[in-house]
Amino acid sequence: MLKKIAAPITLALGLAVFAGCGISGKATVMPPPLDGESRTIVEHLGLDADQIAKLEQKQLFEMSEEEVGVYIRYAHAKYPDLRERIVHLGRKNIGQPYKLYLLGEFPFETHDPLPLYSLTHSDCVVFSEHTYAMALTRDWPSFFTMLQRIRYIDGQIGVVTRNHYTEADWNRNNNWLVEDITAEIGGDNALAFTQTVRRERFFRNRYNLEVSIPDETVNDVYIPTEHVPAILDQLQPGDFVNVMRGPDNKGVYAGHVGLITHGEDGTVNFLHSTTPTVIEEPLMTYVAKHHARDARRDPGSAVLQGFKFLRLRENPVENLRAIDGDEAPRISPPKESRLTAQP
Repeated sequence: MLKKIAAPITLALGLAVFAGCGISGKATVMPPPLDGESRTIVEHLGLDADQIAKLEQKQLFEMSEEEVGVYIRYAHAKYPDLRERIVHLGRKNIGQPYKLYLLGEFPFETHDPLPLYSLTHSDCVVFSEHTYAMALTRDWPSFFTMLQRIRYIDGQIGVVTRNHYTEADWNRNNNWLVEDITAEIGGDNALAFTQTVRRERFFRNRYNLEVSIPDETVNDVYIPTEHVPAILDQLQPGDFVNVMRGPDNKGVYAGHVGLITHGEDGTVNFLHSTTPTVIEEPLMTYVAKHHARDARRDPGSAVLQGFKFLRLRENPVENLRAIDGDEAPRISPPKESRLTAQP
């Protein structure tokens, strides 16, 4: 197992700076006490009530790895429904700073020397993967293992086995977690598209690596934005969203991802990591905002075309056990490399 990796890899969000040794005179602000239900949960789990009260006031990206592990355990008991837990943990990262190209395989590989996880920042994929992994587990080692099982084909850590392509890799290899419902809910309004996935060229251009992987043609469907209002009532909290972009009449691709949530008034929201931070907004507000922005783009630029929607499965952990066995989630370090770096 890879539990030793739990040692901090990312940098802390900030350092406390004290000027001199004097007392500032500023009163310490105490967090509000836990309510009765939360206190009962804390006592049952044997956790520190004062610590949980403080963590309730912090966002996940402000916590240490140890604190995240404690909070995951608490959240699993307080929010027993998986969808509710996903939404809670996703919202617990609202305000997390956005950073593109955030993760790699270090220290297992150096082709992409970025770390295997980040608490302080996210991009759209990292945010979604971390939220799912935290919601499916009860402690830090389990979270870290589940995260790698979601990120990599069959849990085998490596740059070549990472789920790089959303439609061809991530959606397909995480079918135990989410199920594509785009065609079902889109009906006659779902549009077919074809995508050619050129992995060999991708690894050569991005990582200067030579791999022998034939090109693949992917046939898929998406729902154009004008038909999204008709299917909003079919979307459920925790569902996975693929934002489809592309130049007009020249094909589409998943250029962004996030999660479905519901507001208190029933509004269908989009919870996602975008520049500058993680935000939650009505899905149709997102559509209107990006259509207005795209209207100012140069002709031929990629613009918002529509969405794919993937339904969170009811029993994903049990589904994974059917694949991985009792050791689920099962992960492994890179196998002996057959990759050849270009001179």
